[in-house]
Formats: sequence, C-alpha cells, structure tokens
Amino acid sequence: MNRMNAAAIALLCMMGVISTQTRAEDTLGAAPPEGAVVLLGKDAKSVDAWTAQNGKPVGWTFEDGVLTVKGGTGNIMTKQQFRDYKMHVEFRTPYMPEAKGQARGNSGVYQAGRYELQVLDSYGLDSKDNDCGAIYKQYAPAVNACKKPMEWQTYDITFKSAKVVDGKVAEKARITVYQNGKLILDDKAIDVTPGGIDMEPGKDGPILLQDHGNAVSFRNMWLKPL
Repeated sequence: MNRMNAAAIALLCMMGVISTQTRAEDTLGAAPPEGAVVLLGKDAKSVDAWTAQNGKPVGWTFEDGVLTVKGGTGNIMTKQQFRDYKMHVEFRTPYMPEAKGQARGNSGVYQAGRYELQVLDSYGLDSKDNDCGAIYKQYAPAVNACKKPMEWQTYDITFKSAKVVDGKVAEKARITVYQNGKLILDDKAIDVTPGGIDMEPGKDGPILLQDHGNAVSFRNMWLKPL
C-alpha cells in the first residue's frame, strides 16, 4: 500500500466512512444458556411465571409466546425473585404516529422490581434520560440504538444488586445494557426509581414490566443468575 492510499484510508476512517471497529451484533432470538431461568419462552403456552403486581392474575394479552400490555390492567412481575444476573429480553413498541413524548410506546423493564430501564418509541431522537434505553431520570443511553416501532428489539442486561450494610447503602446497584447489540449503559451506578415494588435497595426482587397504557409487546425473556 503506497503512502497516498494509506493516507486516504486514514482520512476515511476519521470521517466515519470506513469503520475501524466491528459492528456489534443484534441478539434477536438468542437462546437461553445452560442454567438460565426462562421467563417467557418462544414455546410458552401460559404466563404461569408471572403475576399482576396487585396479586391478581395477569390481565395482559398472551399469544404465541408474545406478552402484550393491555392498558389499565396494571404492572406484572415474575413470581420468582432475583439478585445478580444477566438477562435477555426482546420488546416491540407499537406504531403511534399521533402520540408524542412519553405517550408513545411507553413501558419499562424494572430490574429487581426497583430500577426502571425505559422502553419507549424513541426512534431517531436525541436520547434523554427518559427515552428508550435510559435508566429513568438518571442516565440517558450513550447512543440511540432504537429501531423503528413495530420492529423487535433487544436488551441484554447485566445487573448487580446494591450492597446494604447496617441499613445504609454501601454500594449502589450497577447495570450494563446493550440495546440491539450496541452498548448504551456501561456499568452505571444507579438509584431506585419510582413506580416499582418499593424503594428498598439491596433486596432480591422480581422482573417487573410496566403498564403505561400502550400496547408494548415482550417475548424471549430469560435470565441467568450470577
């Protein structure tokens, strides 16, 4: 390679025309590893792993392994509780062209029932701390990795619970999130967010899915305790 060609390639790399990094891969359809707890499998026939937050049966729509929010029926959560884990979940926001802001495909995936990872139709936006991929009102995602509404998307999450000593938080909970294969939250220390099961960090908790009134869908959800 002569000097002119090398200089041209270097310039293109700097301009972003040629990527010097391998693009992260989407994880749609990722199979649960050995030892994982399957919360919503592709062959699931029921939602026996779930309950409504108010203790009633799940009121959401369930068909062909896909669980969809039915507005007004309330949040749902797993019957099993967890502490530290790696988690995979696939979600799809509805197409709501007339809606704006937080009224557009809104839901949330609460880690240990207390920390909201926002779900929203934020396609094409400059992401803020209440957009898709945010820890609600704490951290905006590093990049907007959203697909268009009605397309399936992925979150791959590593969550570590807070450490509480003598009733005080010695270490905050920490979270790393990849959305559609792109790193959006890198080992962030997080506080409990409103709307979950309680405001008490450091305890085991369920995975909670939020009913915000929009028909957001979920499928292929599993986690592996650490």
